[in-house]
Amino acid sequence: MIYTVTLNPSIDFIVRLDHLELGGVNRMTSDDKFAGGKGINVSRILKRLAIDNTATGFIGGFTGRFVKDGLVDEGIATNFVEVAEDTRINVKVKAGEETEINGAGPTISSEKLAELEAILAGLSDKDTVVFAGSAPANLGNKVYNKLIPIAKEAGAQVVCDFEGQTLLDSLAYAPLLVKPNNHELADIFGVELNGLADIEKYARAILAKGAQNVIISMAGDGALLVTPEAAYFAKPIKGTVKNSVGAGDSMVAGFTGEYVKSGDPVEALKWGVACGTATTFSDDLATADFIKETYEKVEVEKL
Repeated sequence: MIYTVTLNPSIDFIVRLDHLELGGVNRMTSDDKFAGGKGINVSRILKRLAIDNTATGFIGGFTGRFVKDGLVDEGIATNFVEVAEDTRINVKVKAGEETEINGAGPTISSEKLAELEAILAGLSDKDTVVFAGSAPANLGNKVYNKLIPIAKEAGAQVVCDFEGQTLLDSLAYAPLLVKPNNHELADIFGVELNGLADIEKYARAILAKGAQNVIISMAGDGALLVTPEAAYFAKPIKGTVKNSVGAGDSMVAGFTGEYVKSGDPVEALKWGVACGTATTFSDDLATADFIKETYEKVEVEKL
């Protein structure tokens, strides 16, 4: 079973309007509300790929009920820890440029953290856990240094989708996959990346620190998978960019779902690219049909 861990989920409230006037009254042209959070996005895409999974983390209040009900409606199993305060709302204003206003999220008590630890301790070597996104403020991302080893000690594989120091910390636990983009990779090492050779060089440095597989996403310039054996470049696919929310999460879902099923990193890369690209060209997370259509366009070459 694949588990996704979202410590600070949200309702993503998407607001569309022609023009945003600061200090004035603005009327939206349309809006949508989705269950949000990086791990939850992974769960939603996995389900669209017909891959069963369980979403866990912390939820609370009427907003938490919205998130849980939305997942249940999509046929996704949940095993959340219920907390007293409301799950946050993230507002994404699309008016030409995209503006995000993200909520802080609830305070998590030590008792509730222990409940989540118990869920992770009950996993087995047949499970894979996707840890993704930031933690609630009172826990801080250092909490992953407690949670990831619990899953590993239970025998599970872990996928870690983080940035910066949190990503570097996670490498101590030999994650099946990490997926920084090219800008994040450059920031980690304090360098300027010039071309695929540079990107592969520093992706291999991530491998040397413990990761089993590294995908470097490069937005409209494709993606690079680096494994201990080889490097593979997925060529970019042309289309109209509609959505920056959830594309990276979709890539993680596509790779993880296929890798758990087949153990083939190249095929996993192709599904990851298909999912990520299809979401980029969609208003919400991509549909199953669009992902399959996009998969047929993916071209991968060994470097």
